[in-house]
Amino acid sequence: MNQTTAQETVDVFGPDSMLRRLVNEARWGLAVTRATVLEAAHPQIGTALINNSTFVTHPWRRLRNTLASTQRMIDPDRHVRSREAARLNRLHARISGTGPQDRHYDAMDAEARAWVVATLFESAVTMYRLSGESLTAPAVERLYTEFRTLLALLEGGDSDQLPATAQEFWPYYDDMVNHHLESTEAVRVILYRLFADVPAPPLLRGHPAVWAAGRAVAGPVAAAITIASLPESFCRRLALPDLPGARALMHGAYLTTGLATRLLPNGWMNVGSFMSLLDPDRTGGSGPWENIRRKAGQAAAMLRLITPAPDEVDQVTRSADRFFAEVLDQTGDGHIAWPDLAAMAREIATRLDLDEQDEDRLYKAYAGWWRELQTNLDTDGDGRVTRQEYAASAASLPSSGLVKIADVLFDVTDVDDDETIDAREYQTLFRTAFHRDLTGTGDSYSRSAFVRQFLLFMSGQRHSVAYDSLLS
Repeated sequence: MNQTTAQETVDVFGPDSMLRRLVNEARWGLAVTRATVLEAAHPQIGTALINNSTFVTHPWRRLRNTLASTQRMIDPDRHVRSREAARLNRLHARISGTGPQDRHYDAMDAEARAWVVATLFESAVTMYRLSGESLTAPAVERLYTEFRTLLALLEGGDSDQLPATAQEFWPYYDDMVNHHLESTEAVRVILYRLFADVPAPPLLRGHPAVWAAGRAVAGPVAAAITIASLPESFCRRLALPDLPGARALMHGAYLTTGLATRLLPNGWMNVGSFMSLLDPDRTGGSGPWENIRRKAGQAAAMLRLITPAPDEVDQVTRSADRFFAEVLDQTGDGHIAWPDLAAMAREIATRLDLDEQDEDRLYKAYAGWWRELQTNLDTDGDGRVTRQEYAASAASLPSSGLVKIADVLFDVTDVDDDETIDAREYQTLFRTAFHRDLTGTGDSYSRSAFVRQFLLFMSGQRHSVAYDSLLS
């Protein structure tokens, strides 16, 4: 037995950690995208992604949460790492079931979790190589030790699902690629739907025409770069296209990001700077890209002054169909089922970093609402609610389940237990400003006002910028 204990993370994730430096670089996104395709080709992981994940409908939210979770997992504070590992394990323990062809999946499966870590390590090494920074053998071994320690932290000290050394890792990796991966639906969705239909990032959400034009070019390019970077044997087995010029384009993309990382001043290629550029809901933005984001916002404001305003009614209300697609159908499969409501609970638990007790309360409240939806809307008894079933009865939905969810949200947001939510607590939940006085006090938000606003939003009766930033 060759185990890496959680205690050892104090040393390997210290100030000189290669992994900590890596995940703070914007080019890490190239490696993560590539690794995600390899993960999705694993039968269990691919089935779990299709049945439970919101990566297609909410990719930017998923990116933000993945970044936050990864940074917690390698935080210098041992308590932060342990807390995040426990949170991830609770989240994964709730993800299991049976997919198409009666294929069982379990997000706590040790072999599948090891493969996720394996793809990230191999993609990181590939990223360095394609960027013109081939690592020395000792550096590869050191990086592998850090990834293996990450697995140990998740598995309670056990990292035996991965080989003990980097030298032993490569035969394991080749065997997985050549004999265990499949052309899953999740792989096809990532390569041919996600890149083609990715929604606008928050910064460009108000400019659909601009985003559509950019995506029409960037989507196919991103897919071509990703496919060209994958192992050739993997591409042959899955019959992925080898487009003319794709390899040259891929090498150019990796070399450019590598040169930019090495040559540009500190901060320009930092992942936090790029996230601030993409997401205007982040507060306290700084760094070299912040001025660009502000200028873009000013330009957008000028454009709104000289173009016709949208229908004001649409800013307050939305149709049941639109609300269903934008809020309730979190997984994007055209109906509501438990994974959609569980995704809402996961987002809130992640946003607020809830402890086990509060997280359990939140999931139970959402489970209660799901039982209400099934009882009142699932007319054909198939265990899911269609868009038509929801639209036909949305106005008469019961609200007791939603009230319980709102009460839990209020309790976990009201951290000082003064029965009001102040501007700071409000911003922590919604990542947006406290825009208006709903209670008459000017600087607080009462439980009754909070519950009322939540019910209006979740019943589709009123648009809310705050809840859109959280759930839609």
